[in-house]
Amino acid sequence: MPAPTAGASPATGSGDPAATRLVTEASALLPELQELRRELHRNPELGNDLPETQARVLAALEGLPLEVTQGVGATSVVAVLRGTHPSRPAEGAPAVLLRGDMDALPVTELTDLPYRSENGRMHACGHDLHTAGLVGAVRLLAAHRHALAGDVVFMFQPGEEGHHGAEVMLEEGVLEASGVRVSAAFGAHVTSTRERGLFATKPGPLQAGSNVLEVTVHGAGGHGSQPQNAADPVPALAETILALQNMVTRRFDVFDPVVMSITQLSAGDAVNVIPASASLGATVRTLSAESTERFRTESARLAEGIAAAHGCTAEVRFSVEYPVTVNDEAETEWAVAQLRGLLGEERVEVVPHPIMPSEDFSFVLNEVPGTYIMLGARPAEVAPEDAVDNHSPFVLFDDSVLGDQAAALAHLALARLSAE
Repeated sequence: MPAPTAGASPATGSGDPAATRLVTEASALLPELQELRRELHRNPELGNDLPETQARVLAALEGLPLEVTQGVGATSVVAVLRGTHPSRPAEGAPAVLLRGDMDALPVTELTDLPYRSENGRMHACGHDLHTAGLVGAVRLLAAHRHALAGDVVFMFQPGEEGHHGAEVMLEEGVLEASGVRVSAAFGAHVTSTRERGLFATKPGPLQAGSNVLEVTVHGAGGHGSQPQNAADPVPALAETILALQNMVTRRFDVFDPVVMSITQLSAGDAVNVIPASASLGATVRTLSAESTERFRTESARLAEGIAAAHGCTAEVRFSVEYPVTVNDEAETEWAVAQLRGLLGEERVEVVPHPIMPSEDFSFVLNEVPGTYIMLGARPAEVAPEDAVDNHSPFVLFDDSVLGDQAAALAHLALARLSAE
């Protein structure tokens, strides 16, 4: 199955009966998908160990013509749907991947929803919608498997929130689950501040890479009244903080931006003791591999030089948590055309700039071409100026978008497997 070329025309238009039927069928599924989403919302789980969530997904898929496997290193679910279209090859049929993440956050929910979580955890990033929406896509495609000229791999992923669940699933072979490597991958992420039902994406970098910088300055401790007999790491660390901020604005191109926030500081425990060491921790967001590596090199040189000027040494650790989420340009232009044909021109926006939060679907898009799409889910009763971001304990999502989410993912799979 060749990749679509940039500028390819959508296979369906807004007046196409097949597209209209898919949206209608998804609308009929909506109450069921909302019920599943709200069950998940009541019972959020963290990290890579989501036994209750996994069980609910398995129950929702029961009875469908799927080949289902469960993860070993994480409670993932992989389901393969085999197309039955006459043009599907008997062996080596092409495949595409659809992904939804399932884990929650260690946030105590402060909404007044009747189905709010009360276990100290919260689906504050909308992964409960992602899971329910992907179940909807499975149901739609299972009903249309006769139109599938290939196979679809459904990736129900735990551990997106800092636990590298995508990497675990990649290591366990999710991209080859159908027997051949998938040709393309698609996913959708709800946003609490964007207008309900509005899809948005862009080619190229869509979300920032996430990196961690840790600097520990080692000196020689002593009595706070006699700093001349010590090598105080605190002033060296303070100078390093200011220098790092200046480095971001003076050594990096504004059109390839870096966002750094120093969020952790640690030094002594007693007010009259000069500590032997002081440290900082920072999150660093980058939009290219080049700026990521340059920040690694420049921050180490800066910290080590400042520490040496103070008679201290610096230990610098820089780790890449998530790479930049990069949408394939041809796949994205094609996907935008497909979604506009499905939902209408006004429902799909190509945004001009990436956003700085990170996403571990980036690991999948590093391996195969594909597109990640944002879906607005701000409730109609919430004014734009009152909407809070994903991850807030007060965040609200309108789960009436689940039908369109399911239809969009299903349509991309159907169209991609028939692309010439």
